[in-house]
Amino acid sequence: MKTYHKIPTVYARDPQTNYKSLLIGQFATPELDYLQHNTWVFTEKVDGTNIRVMFENGQITFGGKTDKALIQASLVNKLNEIFLPQIETFKELFNDAEVCMYGEGYGPKIQKGGGNYRKDQSFVLFDIRIGEWWLKREDIEDIAKKFGLDVVPIIGEGTLKEMVNKAKKGFNSIWGDFAAEGIVARPKTELIARNGLRIITKIKFKDFI
Repeated sequence: MKTYHKIPTVYARDPQTNYKSLLIGQFATPELDYLQHNTWVFTEKVDGTNIRVMFENGQITFGGKTDKALIQASLVNKLNEIFLPQIETFKELFNDAEVCMYGEGYGPKIQKGGGNYRKDQSFVLFDIRIGEWWLKREDIEDIAKKFGLDVVPIIGEGTLKEMVNKAKKGFNSIWGDFAAEGIVARPKTELIARNGLRIITKIKFKDFI
């Protein structure tokens, strides 16, 4: 099942610094430039490991960011604990549809500082795709409630410049008294670019360090 698409950083990276710094004000894509003054919805970017929970042909399987990516055994055990007992919920909600839940595995020993989020490893949802359709936020929240899942929190709305300023200033994570990794932003009305890819962007606090 399809891996999650790349989320471009809002600004292009500077080749003169080996792409380590941003070219402030130079948007990564023409779509971001065109939509910069529109209202975007900001969610907190979680510092974890990308996880796919896939339902197909009546079976639940797990994947990482790519099909070759390995998942920690302890996290696999947690995913089994969360999702395998809910196979009937998958069947009831989705019937024969192909479903992929995209989220982050997060917690202790997953990225540096993962233990700041929680005491144990777990899964937080940020997207769902059914067939070729990406679900709206309200539908993601509804499905998450049925499965007892957390969803990445909405932390505000605004323009892309406001998103950049918020990340540059830094802010505490919803999960506790520590710096959030960054922001993922989508247009309030989700859109698709001419190449068929979703219009979505991100910025990290460390981009300004």
